[in-house]
Amino acid sequence: MYKTWDFNGITRVLRQIREEMTENHPIAIVLLQFGGPDSLDAVEPFLLNLFSDPDIFQLPFRKKDGAGGWINQKFQKLFAKNISSRRAPVIRKKYAEIGGKSPIVEKTNEQVEALQKYFDRNHPELNATVRLAARYWNPLTTATMQSLIQDGIHDAILLPLYPQYSSVNAGSSFNEWNRQAKLLGANFNERQVREYFRHPKYIRSINARIDEALTLFDKPDNVYLLFSAHGTPLDLVKRGDPYSDQIRETMELVMSQRGHDKKYVLSFQSKVGPKKWLSPSTTDTISNLGQMGVADLLVIPIAFVSDHIETLHELNIEARETADHAGIRNFRVTEGLNDHPLFIECLADIAVQEIRALKHE
Repeated sequence: MYKTWDFNGITRVLRQIREEMTENHPIAIVLLQFGGPDSLDAVEPFLLNLFSDPDIFQLPFRKKDGAGGWINQKFQKLFAKNISSRRAPVIRKKYAEIGGKSPIVEKTNEQVEALQKYFDRNHPELNATVRLAARYWNPLTTATMQSLIQDGIHDAILLPLYPQYSSVNAGSSFNEWNRQAKLLGANFNERQVREYFRHPKYIRSINARIDEALTLFDKPDNVYLLFSAHGTPLDLVKRGDPYSDQIRETMELVMSQRGHDKKYVLSFQSKVGPKKWLSPSTTDTISNLGQMGVADLLVIPIAFVSDHIETLHELNIEARETADHAGIRNFRVTEGLNDHPLFIECLADIAVQEIRALKHE
């Protein structure tokens, strides 16, 4: 007689064996972030790394070498060296005005620590270790990856600190991770989180920061909300990049949760180079709101989860001057999400879901 095999039962047993074998193995939750210069001396090399990124700054031409390969990389480095040296003095001055370094270094480390404490307290059985991999400054992706290899960690959840996906934020970080893995011969069992702009706790955390800031106005009911997001070139949008649509949806989800209690508008900041970018610009929008008679304005940095130069200088200093000239009497910028408990819970929820999915693959 032929024996009947219970294949479903065998599958369950094999899955249980695998889970038991990996139960005590550490798993890394790798937060992906741009990073920032940790001193004034680091500004130029930081900019060099930034402008060397072909995912962000694509040269308008390509040239073949004698062997038939593309040599764009050489021109990219020359371009990056030239523009970073020219822009460094201006950018150094801005960093000097906000403390001599990027606050994103400390703010991101606080997020790492808060998320680690959350897992140690609520999910010690997962043996999770939270690490940071920065794209353009320390700790760089290759250093973080080497530390994982040294610690014998083979499972990783790549969790970008960019809730809305673009090829120039999470896309660039994923590409760098894949490049370094190939160079180091690393083979991680990993899952990459693409986006999470609809996550309820993310939306609630933005509204929590808005509510905190509204208490600082004498007449909160009169406050106009300006959502300011980092812009991107229009040609990126035309190629199908979803970032701008996801930004708009995030804003609408925030306002829907608020019951559309205030007037609001979306603008874009941080334009670099001669290309056409998403519009309207934050500067123009603030000027227009002043002409409309808006006196109380709250700016929400909708695409940023950590305070850095684009919130503390571009918005809190430069945009404030624009608002003063436009006649806006009460101007405030919400604090970044940073280590707000709701945002940390959002990251934790996503990570737990991905860890469970990884273990069942």
